[in-house]
Amino acid sequence: MQTQQTAPETVIVAENVHKWYGKFHVLRGVSMNVNRGEVVVVMGPSGSGKSTFIRTFNALEAYQQGKITIDGIELSHDLRNIDKIRQEVGMVFQQFNLFPHLSVLQNVMLAPVWVRRWPKRKAEEVAMQLLERVGILEQAQKYPGQLSGGQQQRVAIARSLAMQPKIMLFDEPTSALDPEMVREVLDVMRTLAKTGITMVVVTHEVGFAREVADRIVLMDGGVLVEEATPEEFFQNPKEERTRKFLSQIL
Repeated sequence: MQTQQTAPETVIVAENVHKWYGKFHVLRGVSMNVNRGEVVVVMGPSGSGKSTFIRTFNALEAYQQGKITIDGIELSHDLRNIDKIRQEVGMVFQQFNLFPHLSVLQNVMLAPVWVRRWPKRKAEEVAMQLLERVGILEQAQKYPGQLSGGQQQRVAIARSLAMQPKIMLFDEPTSALDPEMVREVLDVMRTLAKTGITMVVVTHEVGFAREVADRIVLMDGGVLVEEATPEEFFQNPKEERTRKFLSQIL
């Protein structure tokens, strides 16, 4: 007897999203859905609009046309909606954006105390658990300037997770790192993907994309060129533009 499978729950819906910087049309009608628990990797050449696109998901970039819904909340100019969405969506950037005058532990505790209104004891307990999870518990009392780039990026991931988000966005999280530090950050992201959290990752890391992604999306020139499973994307891409992109990075 077959068990009835429930349809996947969609948590990110982007419909016909357009954005201009002045006269430059950076997003040209991009549509994409992401299901709960899915890991979607967005690839593409520099200037393709991929970072701009995922930054619209938490209103770090405004869009002029189309519709974006995050976990049932429509992203609009209503600040209450934006605040709600930002509490559910964590983001890790190329640069670590840590507060240099605060310790690692204080950096991770800050948002839960100020935004979630957690008591400091609870925030500290959760922060220490997260620092252990990303493999840098022993660095808790140090300051960001005393850490390597890879360690700082792991602090940034722990800081985002401290808000207990439903969705994590990663905007080229390893591109500012020395090559030997890339692996330690990707290992944390691999472990995170196994927890079932929804992840959208802009990256050029082919190995990570092959291993971890449920789906890979190629963007170029502000449009979504192709989306496929990692196997289809790398072994049998449908679009000529995808084949050309892969020939340059593989």
